[in-house]
Amino acid sequence: MSKQMVLVIGDRLGKGKKVAKGAEEAGAKVIHIPGVGADMKLGDVMKENNADIGISFCGSGGAGALMAANKYGYKSKHHLRSIEAGVTALKEGAEVLGFGFMDVEELGKRIVEEYKKLHNEE
Repeated sequence: MSKQMVLVIGDRLGKGKKVAKGAEEAGAKVIHIPGVGADMKLGDVMKENNADIGISFCGSGGAGALMAANKYGYKSKHHLRSIEAGVTALKEGAEVLGFGFMDVEELGKRIVEEYKKLHNEE
């Protein structure tokens, strides 16, 4: 049995609970970083928890993802604006996904499902 996938969510405004709910429903362990500015802590929390994927949300969709990439070397894709763009980024090997504000359950669910598919964890 493989380990449970770990997903960290950091949102500039402290949101992200709908994404977390969708990801949990798809079978991921979710760590939601609380508070305003949480996106800038994404890489730190991913590293501390040996996370598989991180999702950052801010207006531009780049700040937290770039910080995680620069500080820890995670492969990132940022300025994403759709669920399909996130799925494509995973297929391209991204570990950190940077979105504009998009707190919807479907995003969390699809990202986890795609990760499991790519890593034969279905």
